[in-house]
Amino acid sequence: MSRVLIVGAGLTGSLCACLLRRELPNKVNIVVWDKSRGAGGRMSTSRSPNNPSCSVDLGAQYISATQYYAQIHSSFYEELLAQDILKPLSAPVEGLMVKEEGMVNYVTPHGVSSIVKHYLKESGAEVFYNRHVTHIHRKDTGWEVCRKEGAPERFDVVVLTMPVPQILQLQGDVGSLMGENQRRKLEAVSYSSRYALGLFYKADTRIDVPWAAKYVSNNPCIRFIAIDDKKRNLESKVSGPSVVVHTSVPFGIQHLEEEKDAVQPIILEELKKLMPELPKPESVKCQKWRYSQVTRSVADCPGQMTVLSQPLLVCGGDGFTHSNFDGCIESALKVFAVLKSSL
Repeated sequence: MSRVLIVGAGLTGSLCACLLRRELPNKVNIVVWDKSRGAGGRMSTSRSPNNPSCSVDLGAQYISATQYYAQIHSSFYEELLAQDILKPLSAPVEGLMVKEEGMVNYVTPHGVSSIVKHYLKESGAEVFYNRHVTHIHRKDTGWEVCRKEGAPERFDVVVLTMPVPQILQLQGDVGSLMGENQRRKLEAVSYSSRYALGLFYKADTRIDVPWAAKYVSNNPCIRFIAIDDKKRNLESKVSGPSVVVHTSVPFGIQHLEEEKDAVQPIILEELKKLMPELPKPESVKCQKWRYSQVTRSVADCPGQMTVLSQPLLVCGGDGFTHSNFDGCIESALKVFAVLKSSL
C-alpha cells in the first residue's frame, strides 16, 4: 500500500482522494491535510456561532455548467444531483450574465462545502485539519513532510493542491527539485483578491428584497450580495436568514494587507448605503480571500505539474486550469491519471 498525502481539503484535493479510493482501493492509504479548521477551501460554508443551522457560503456562490462541461463531466453532475447536493438555481439573481446559451446554474442546499465533504466521505481518507505544511524533504524512496506543529511524517507520494504561491513558499527540497522552466511558469500565475462578509440573523428576521442575489455594478466596494438561504431555496423560520457580501477585486487589492477587523466596518458601511433597510445582524464573519480566483493559470500545463516522478510529487488545483467547479474536476482527473500510472 502506498501512503499518499494530499495537501489541501478543497475541491481538487477531495475529488482526487475520492477517485483514488474508487479506482485503486487496494493500492493506497490516503491522508489529507489542510491548514484550515474545516473542509472546503474556497468552497467554504460558514455557520452562525449562535445557530449552526444558519449558514453562509463565503467562497463560491453557485456552479455554472456550460453545455460542454455538463456533457464531459456528466457523471459528476449526475452523482451530486442524485444525492441532492446540487439543485438547479431557481431563485432570482439580478445582473446575472448569461455567458452562453444552454448554460445551467446550480446551488447547494446544504452549503457549497457539502460537495467537498461528500467527496472526502467517499474517499474514506484520514483527514486532518490545522496541519500547515512548511517543509517537504526527499527521504530515500519517499518524502518527509513537516508541519508547523507536530512531528514530521513519511509518505510515498505527495499531491499539492493549495494555491500556487503557497506551493512556491514551501521549504525543503521542493524548490531545488523544480526545473527552472517549471518555477518560471508557477511564478507567472496570478490571482484576484477580495473580501467576503457573512451576516447571520435571528430566526423570524425579515429581509424584504425582490431578489435572492444581485450583482452591484456601480459601487467601489461591493460587487455581489446574496440572501443566502433564499438563494438556496431554504428559507426557514427556525434558523433565520443569512446574507453574504463579496467585495470588488480593486477594493480587495487596495485593503489586502490590512487587518480584517479594520476592513469589516468599511464594507458594512457601504452595505448600509446600498440596503438601508437591512436589519442589524446577530453576528458577522469576515473572510479575506488573498487567492480568490485565478486570473492567469500555469501556461502549457493543463491540469497538473509533476515536479518529480520518483518519488512522485505532483501539483494540481485551479491554478493549473481555471477557477470554477469544472476547472477543479479537470485538474483532479489529470492528477489522478498521473497517480494511477505510477502506483
